[in-house]
Amino acid sequence: MKAELLENPFVRSPTLDTVLMVERIIEENSGEYNRTELWKNLPRKVMWQTFLVILDYLENINKIAFDKEGKIAYIWNPDLAKKLRQRKEIKV
Repeated sequence: MKAELLENPFVRSPTLDTVLMVERIIEENSGEYNRTELWKNLPRKVMWQTFLVILDYLENINKIAFDKEGKIAYIWNPDLAKKLRQRKEIKV
């Protein structure tokens, strides 16, 4: 995916509102949709290339993961992150 971004200067950059919309839909429907199904079920239309950039971003920051069938699962756990931040060994 990153190679595509470097080669194609016309890839759209998503707005924060769009990223949050996609993240919210994934969280609400975790494990139900693959990429295409999720894209078709978004409340607003998003260009496919922009959608792929959003998925790549969410995967890189460890908020989503893909299973062997290609279904998208929301894996972010804010409670665990809060507990980890409170540990002495971890500096934020």
